[in-house]
Amino acid sequence: MTISEALTQLKAFARIDGAIVAALWTASFVATLLSPTSAIGSTLALATPFMVGARTIRFRDHALDGVISVRRGAAHAWFTVAYASILFAVVQYAYFRFFDHGSFAAMITEAGKTLTLAYKAQGMDTKTLTESIDMLAGLTPIQYALLFMSQNLCVGTLLCLPIALVCRRSVPRRPKRNHRFNP
Repeated sequence: MTISEALTQLKAFARIDGAIVAALWTASFVATLLSPTSAIGSTLALATPFMVGARTIRFRDHALDGVISVRRGAAHAWFTVAYASILFAVVQYAYFRFFDHGSFAAMITEAGKTLTLAYKAQGMDTKTLTESIDMLAGLTPIQYALLFMSQNLCVGTLLCLPIALVCRRSVPRRPKRNHRFNP
């Protein structure tokens, strides 16, 4: 297989896997919007490295006959996160543009009030925090989508190498034997 064919294959799998990860992020986002105090949204978001790792292992086992290098694993994980970030940004933009009507900004403002009280109780200055919350609450839908997309890309880039290290394999795994019919 040439380098061009290998990259095309990697990107094709990463697009499908990116759609799966974007669905996970969408479920996390919806869970957070529906119940901000619940841990379900955060738990789904924290499952991202495990999902990307599982998809990289699936790519390794089904497309590469059980062998993947760290470099190819990192590339697959990064492309998966990149495609997921783009798709999720589109989903978030649509939500913020057509469905939100200021409820996310209100949620940020409410959380900011709680943080401000905690800062004041500790004797800390709250001016910077208040300015940051006001700035976040005033973002446009495209700015929210791009903010989350850049955050997802940065965190995903940091996680690609550890995922690739866990998923790498230089020797294919032996096929399982059927112990009932041992020839």
